[in-house]
Amino acid sequence: MRAEEIREMNPADIETRILELEEERFRLRFRGATEPLEDPLQLRSIRKNIARLQTVLRERKLAATAKR
Repeated sequence: MRAEEIREMNPADIETRILELEEERFRLRFRGATEPLEDPLQLRSIRKNIARLQTVLRERKLAATAKR
């Protein structure tokens, strides 16, 4: 997921996507504790996507408060 794609989303969609990715990350971590993962780097990419989403959401909140 690229930052340009995220910036096209509205804040509600971003928050929904964050929740989905956090749930997926939890499931992968849980499964990784009991059995080897097929793609262990998937955890890293999910974590980075969550960070990107949170960054864009934070930018929007800061921009909204700066306009006041």
